[in-house]
Amino acid sequence: MPKPPMRKQVGYLKRLFTEPQPVLDELRREYGPVVGLGAGPVRAAIVGDPTAMRELFAMPLGSFRWGHKFNVLGFFVGDESMIVSDGDDHKRRRSSVQGAFGRRHLNGWIPMITAEADAAIDRVVASLDGGTKTMDLYPLGRSILLHVMVRSLLGDQMASQADQFGALFQRPQNYLEAPAFKQAPHRLPFTARSRVRADRRELDRIIDGEIAFARANPVEEPTTILQTLVRDATLSDAEMRDQLITLVGAGYDTTSSSLAWTLVCAARAPGLWDALAAEADAVLPAGATPDETTLASLDLAGRTMRETLRLHPAGAIAPREAAVDITVGGYDIPKGTLVMWSAHLAGRDPAAWPAALTFDPDRFRDPSSEQKALADISWVPFGRGARNCIGFALAQMEMTLITSRLAQRLRIEAVSSAKPRPVGMVVNRPVGGATLKVSAR
Repeated sequence: MPKPPMRKQVGYLKRLFTEPQPVLDELRREYGPVVGLGAGPVRAAIVGDPTAMRELFAMPLGSFRWGHKFNVLGFFVGDESMIVSDGDDHKRRRSSVQGAFGRRHLNGWIPMITAEADAAIDRVVASLDGGTKTMDLYPLGRSILLHVMVRSLLGDQMASQADQFGALFQRPQNYLEAPAFKQAPHRLPFTARSRVRADRRELDRIIDGEIAFARANPVEEPTTILQTLVRDATLSDAEMRDQLITLVGAGYDTTSSSLAWTLVCAARAPGLWDALAAEADAVLPAGATPDETTLASLDLAGRTMRETLRLHPAGAIAPREAAVDITVGGYDIPKGTLVMWSAHLAGRDPAAWPAALTFDPDRFRDPSSEQKALADISWVPFGRGARNCIGFALAQMEMTLITSRLAQRLRIEAVSSAKPRPVGMVVNRPVGGATLKVSAR
């Protein structure tokens, strides 16, 4: 497997965990789409070739471990979270949560998503006072998606506490983006790590109360994820709590960052925002209640979402530890290696995507059979297989609906021709957010 010289590897590893996207691009240019880093007990393999990634996703789950020594997420999401679980524990926990993301539930949340978008946009329109202002719309997306996640997870009665949830998640999210040496395990008081533990305890207190209420008041037809977990009766209270923490953290931070990239890219694509507004006007008339038919009709918004996630997936790399010796892309990878597959590299693979660095939603309109086959293995922002993102359908639905509503009600213009650089190991977000010239339509 190609590797940079050892003298360069320290620099690559340091940058990889702060600004991974340019490092991944540089590694592919210099060494190819499958690259080795490190040595001895601390070694990694970056897999960015779509065909090699397909091999990776097709391997038995027992070939890998997710609760490995490099997984820092367990500190906050909990040791019983499905994203740090392996074997039968993972299968049982994921299966219980999976039922909450059925199409009936998703369709039932469509009006709520649109209503939350409207409420947030109303506040923006009021602040504009009939004029044009330069503002960052990233916090707007975060607010919408936080309220959507809290209501879909716990119920409408928790809507008033959504901002409190956001505040309690902010410090842990900042901590998990800190350099690895700052996340070394310890029990010392008055540190960033101890403050994150305190935030988690407060979240546990709130969620435990909701679990107790849901158990005391079971429903035959669940409308929230918590109600579904209680009715399933598979998970303990501690397991439910860890899944809910995981879903809130993963569900709103990642999607709001992807929504910010959507706005950044759409504002720089000539005519696209006007076309999105025209589509929304035709499909989402004022006063109409949106449903699954509405969502299916938002073709351009859906293609814009897919193109954004191709170029700017929420996670640039996703790690798993090889539990056995494996072979990927013709390269032998020994047991214990941290295997990091990259949706960022796959989405920019020049063999799979003509003009790979150009933002073009039309590439997803009537693709040839060959291009469709290439896209099928190269568009992997949510992963593939049994360990893919469990909320992938909800995230795509949220991005499509919210983008359409924003286009219908706001005009946006780029403030600069330069696209912001990406930053973030856990979540890929644009530096400076989505700062745009904004006015009401």
